[in-house]
Amino acid sequence: MVELDKLDTRLVGALRRNGRASLSELAAELNVTRSTIRTRLDRLVEGGEIVGFSVVTRSDVRPDPVRGFMSLEIAGRGAEKISKSLTRMPQVQMVHSTNGTWDLIAEIGTATLEEFDQVLSAIRRLEGVTRSETSLLLSTRR
Repeated sequence: MVELDKLDTRLVGALRRNGRASLSELAAELNVTRSTIRTRLDRLVEGGEIVGFSVVTRSDVRPDPVRGFMSLEIAGRGAEKISKSLTRMPQVQMVHSTNGTWDLIAEIGTATLEEFDQVLSAIRRLEGVTRSETSLLLSTRR
């Protein structure tokens, strides 16, 4: 395991903002040499601190201005049936199974609060949903 110092932390932050930044761009931003950036980056990758690089596509960034999570408690063994019903709703972006109090968590995205409320009502009416709790996403930082 690699222990991050201040420069490592700043380097990781710069890469989170722009994973395609060149070594020269990173060096200029962090006010160090290209060689220092290359050495640090290699050490972070080899040490397992950076485990991969990814691409964020347009479809990954949801245009829905109203988004939230709905935690659901399901009666008996009905989680699979409820999960299938949820995946058929266009506003439900993902359905996660979980442990603890809640059986499923639905990620929901809509254009308006009114539409969001309608989706919540439709989900609560599904046979087998015994309890729910919803959290609106107010802001997202990467």
